[in-house]
Amino acid sequence: MRVSIKLKFTLFLALLLSLTVGVLSVLILQGTERSQTQQIEDTMARQTQLANLRVRQEYYTQEPRLDPPEFLQQEGVRLSDELSDLIGMPVTLYDTEGERIGTSLPGEIPPLEGDPSGASSFRYAMAGQVAYWKQGSSLEYFAPLEGPEGQVGVIRFRYSIASYQAAYADIRGLFVSIGLGVVGLSFVLGYLFFNRFAAGIIRLKRTADAIRRGEFVRSAPLRRRRDELGQLGEGLYEMSGAIERNIEAMREEQHKLKLAVEKLQALEKQQKEYIGSISHEFKTPLTSIKAYVELLEMYGDDPNLLEEARSNIGKEAERLYEMVEKVLRLAELEKYDFEIQAGEMDAEEALRDVVGRMRGKAERFDLTLRLESGAAAFKVDQAPRFPIWFDRESFMHIFVNLLDNAIKYNVPDGTVLVELQKRSAREVEEKLVKRRSAAGAVEAADTDTPITAEHVLAIRIFNTGPAIPEELRERIFEPFFTVNRDRARQSGGSGLGLALVKRLTEAQGGSIELLSSDERGTVFELTFPLMHDV
Repeated sequence: MRVSIKLKFTLFLALLLSLTVGVLSVLILQGTERSQTQQIEDTMARQTQLANLRVRQEYYTQEPRLDPPEFLQQEGVRLSDELSDLIGMPVTLYDTEGERIGTSLPGEIPPLEGDPSGASSFRYAMAGQVAYWKQGSSLEYFAPLEGPEGQVGVIRFRYSIASYQAAYADIRGLFVSIGLGVVGLSFVLGYLFFNRFAAGIIRLKRTADAIRRGEFVRSAPLRRRRDELGQLGEGLYEMSGAIERNIEAMREEQHKLKLAVEKLQALEKQQKEYIGSISHEFKTPLTSIKAYVELLEMYGDDPNLLEEARSNIGKEAERLYEMVEKVLRLAELEKYDFEIQAGEMDAEEALRDVVGRMRGKAERFDLTLRLESGAAAFKVDQAPRFPIWFDRESFMHIFVNLLDNAIKYNVPDGTVLVELQKRSAREVEEKLVKRRSAAGAVEAADTDTPITAEHVLAIRIFNTGPAIPEELRERIFEPFFTVNRDRARQSGGSGLGLALVKRLTEAQGGSIELLSSDERGTVFELTFPLMHDV
């Protein structure tokens, strides 16, 4: 059975006070009793001396003078009465044989033969010593009776000690009443004092129990105390905070670990799909090349077949080369964090270069390709209007792929438009969040780079090609994903272009979004932080 600390303190205090008062009372009462005994012995010694002096005086004044024993036999009764009157207490005289020769209380004292205590005391007195014992409220005192030539008998006094006993009883009663009062008062005061300690300890225990249950304290439980309990309370508070911080850190690490495991699982799944897609995509051109090789073995002398095989094998080989190049570049970006050589460059100038290179291909497809930057004229020696920190080769690769897709997936007599605008970084970030929320996206992925510059460069690429179905828009940046596989094979697409563009863009702090895709056309927007205001 568990006993509370408050009850333990109370019982201990009660026991301590009772023991203290009890020991003090016993010691004082014993001292009082010894003092009374000493006082009685001194009084009786003086009375004995006075009685012996009176007996010798009577002996020397007698006429005619008798022997001491004979003198006692004749004058014993008178002497006992005179001594009783002189001393003020009953007196009895015995000779050396123990015979009573005189007493002031005739008939009250039994003979020594029938009184063991009296006989024993008589022998002590005859040996020159004093002896006494208590009998009710009286003290029976035996002492040697001295004559002119030595001891001639024994004198016995009956001394009333009622006053001593009454005084002792009064003192004992006083100690009992005062002791009980002191114990009671001390107990109450001590209980209140120890109760404060017990309450503090109980509060500390409750705090420790709360911490054990995971309910962490927000303030020290004993803030007003300046003793060890207060320091213990401060220690519990600090320990609670440390445990809470450690648990939060562990939870955060556990969450990160869970995310890492989920990401690894997703990467593993993606890798399997990636390998499967690579195998499938490589198999198609290889199958075509193998088929033409077998046809050439069978009909090698057919000039038309030779020309067709040369053309198609070349196309398929070029397609394989392009896929291998993009796969290797994606692998470098994913696995080795692709080391880029960034530097300051003028985005407008670089885009004009890309547009100039791709204009010939656009014309072959009867398309119009143009760049709009809001500038009336462009001079080579003018200051950069849109300076960005970028790897030039990656920049060229991004927009060559985007313009190539805009040309391949377009309609006859269509248009490809490239626009440059300077925007507020806050405005762009808010629009991205709104679009993702509207599309049902939770949060930006880990690869998304937040915009930290004050202004950004926004580049939009518009083409009049067919719309991308709503259910496929979230997958267009996945490797080997194509909206229309048949058209992709006809145009030589591998589904790696947009995936590579997204990786290259995000690797250098940019972002790419599909803004819209409907019957009017498709719009992609890329944003890059500007180096400084222009």
